[in-house]
Amino acid sequence: MSSLAIYLASVRWLHIAAGITWIGLLYYFNFVQAWAFPKMEAAARNNATQILVPRALLWFRWAAMVTFLAGLTLILSYGAANPGYYRSTPFYILTVGALTGTIMMINVWGIIWPNQKRIIEATNATVASGAAAPPDQPKWARRAFLASRFNTMMSIPMLFFMVAGPHLGALQG
Repeated sequence: MSSLAIYLASVRWLHIAAGITWIGLLYYFNFVQAWAFPKMEAAARNNATQILVPRALLWFRWAAMVTFLAGLTLILSYGAANPGYYRSTPFYILTVGALTGTIMMINVWGIIWPNQKRIIEATNATVASGAAAPPDQPKWARRAFLASRFNTMMSIPMLFFMVAGPHLGALQG
């Protein structure tokens, strides 16, 4: 096995492992946490927001970034090894998934994380001082919620196009 093949296999493994982590946490936030938090007592919810949520968001956002960077590395590596790759059907199909994943990663870093960070900071301040939550907190939660739901909905077509790229081209006559 050549060193290029080992390198590409390692990057592909990293891309898949980070992607599973990212999408798994996305589904946790949307299908578990979003439904559980409203049913929790305020003290328990605050405790989870202070302890659980920051750690889950740390893994979530960095898994998104690693998935993106590993995917970009794979695309560039395949193109460098075979310049014709950029004109192939598998590349065009995979690009749809890659662009969807890129939008999702931008949502994580540009919308979800900044708003969740504000919510965590506000929760910490509220618990420390006993003051009321800031009036903008529902707006922050709504923005993060909508971006997260968008990502959840887009995860299925994104995964389809990423996996289908190498296979759908074979269906051409």
